Amino acid sequence: MSTRPPGRELERELLAQTPLVAGMDEVGRGALAGPVSVGVAVVDVTTGRIPSGLRDSKLLAVPVRERLVRPIRRWAVACAVGHASPEEIDRVGIIAALRLAGSRALVRLAADGVEPGAIILDGSHDWLTTPAHLPPPERATPPVRTQVKADLRCAAVAAASVLAKVERDAMLVAAHAEYPDYGWAANKGYSAPEHLRALGRVGACDWHRRSWSLPTGPRPVAAPLPLELPDLAGDHPPGAPDPAESA
Repeated sequence: MSTRPPGRELERELLAQTPLVAGMDEVGRGALAGPVSVGVAVVDVTTGRIPSGLRDSKLLAVPVRERLVRPIRRWAVACAVGHASPEEIDRVGIIAALRLAGSRALVRLAADGVEPGAIILDGSHDWLTTPAHLPPPERATPPVRTQVKADLRCAAVAAASVLAKVERDAMLVAAHAEYPDYGWAANKGYSAPEHLRALGRVGACDWHRRSWSLPTGPRPVAAPLPLELPDLAGDHPPGAPDPAESA
């Protein structure tokens, strides 16, 4: 995998057409526990030099990612992270949950008066735009440009990935204090051996995605999830995690 710094080529192409361009990326899609989280970072023609050391979050050690948050927030016009809870993932499916989390990030930008005219989305699938067969959202989604490996190639998308990763990781580390059996401080809710063993031994808790194929034991753990999020009508049945995503 390339370790070259991300560039600004696609951003500049889109900035010739609209004043504000956002990079967006998700984390937690393939986890067994915790929310799915979507980061967004907005740039314009005045945005300066890319923060030193910026890369896709998966290429960075934890301390490096955490140190980058403040420079990213200074560098970008605006930033936000949105989440969708495990219960929502179970209810509407992972694709609709991704769209929900991304929409929440955009709502947070709009609350600060920032509305990008275009979004660069990592990958080849536009999961952000509401499908035509569903009722249109209250707030229209900006035009989306997908790009494979945008988290490696595009600075705004790499920045979004770092913000989402750091914020989601912090949520799982905090939850580890209440549920130490699962090892979330280290595995962040992914299918690490200690997490799988704990599921077999003590069962799942409300932080787990119950629609996933969990190797649960006979004694489920119950506790309220401290992530209050509204309902969403989904378009995708609950599915299995994406094995390609690493913690």
